[in-house]
Amino acid sequence: GASRVRDLFAQGRKNAPCLMFVDELDAVGRHRFAGIGGGHDEREQTLNQLLVEMDGFDTKEGVILIAATNRPDVLDPALLRPGRFDRHIMVPNPDLKGREEILLVHTRRIKLAPDVELKVIARRTPGFVGSDIANLVNEAALLAAREDKKAVGMKELEEAIDRVIAGPQRKSRMISEREKKIIAYHEAGHTLVAKLIPGTDPIHKVSIIPRGPALGYTLQLPLEDKYLATKTEIIDKLTVFLGGRAAEELSFNELTTGAENDLHQATEVAHKMVCEYGMSDKVGPLTLRQKETEIFLGRDFTKEKAYSEKTAEIIDEEVKRIVEECKERAKNLLTKSRTKLDRLAKALMEKEILVGEEVDEILKRKEEVSGNKEKSIGQDRTKKSGK
Repeated sequence: GASRVRDLFAQGRKNAPCLMFVDELDAVGRHRFAGIGGGHDEREQTLNQLLVEMDGFDTKEGVILIAATNRPDVLDPALLRPGRFDRHIMVPNPDLKGREEILLVHTRRIKLAPDVELKVIARRTPGFVGSDIANLVNEAALLAAREDKKAVGMKELEEAIDRVIAGPQRKSRMISEREKKIIAYHEAGHTLVAKLIPGTDPIHKVSIIPRGPALGYTLQLPLEDKYLATKTEIIDKLTVFLGGRAAEELSFNELTTGAENDLHQATEVAHKMVCEYGMSDKVGPLTLRQKETEIFLGRDFTKEKAYSEKTAEIIDEEVKRIVEECKERAKNLLTKSRTKLDRLAKALMEKEILVGEEVDEILKRKEEVSGNKEKSIGQDRTKKSGK
């Protein structure tokens, strides 16, 4: 309410020099409606009072106002003009160094085993924010406590990363042998395509144990934080997404519902390529998609569509073409390496979880074995023909 805003600023002046902090500023600082609902809305009265108080600020008073919001796009322009909130600071997700320092903060009160390397954990958590890291450390501590361990080790932290990303393991879920085989081939498809395409993020772990809503997952972790992506990298990423569906088609000549999330992600990325990144030759270097923010009634209600129906058709065609080309590419790669796919799927069915080193070892070792077998078969034939 307006009276509380007056009271807040009065207290601030009384206690000067001081800092006043307003969290979730969009709760009171939202864009004023364009005449919808009249001018006697309580929130508008609060915002108007806030604007008046900030306007009357004297620089000598020693009162500094700081505010935070996750929705700067819906704030009233009057709040952001010079003299009010004139300095805007973006707080992005922490980078590698930032994540390491946040890990140091959260592990301060937890006893860590000598084998723990926080730098490795920081590298394996790209995209994590402070709350994710706090949750990760808490999960690891709980896992260690359940096993009566005196300290949190790398094993617990690794499991905690998987829990935060994909949810806890659901070992109670009974899966038939046939379904287990389909899941193994699906995940092996993702893994093998990622291995066959040079320059993709390294495979960290492959699992066919259900976690959260997923029946299995393939975890790729980048070697470093990336802020830009090339068209080639995005196409490679799409091909890896569709590797699971391609492996299912190739091995069982049948489609399943297991690729639902992969298809959703692939379609979304392809749509962004066409409509946001200007990576389609047919559409050209245009941005045809509105920023993905919630519609704000007082501002966006009357906005028209940015393109015609004909352009919408071209967009649909381009998105479909990109996804289908990537799927065909994945299928061709797997067809050429069919024996590797079978080996990987077989190993997954036996072990259920494979780490990156094991995947490399399986693909390399089995190749050597098959090479030796071919050699011995050739020798047998020569012996028989000699007899």
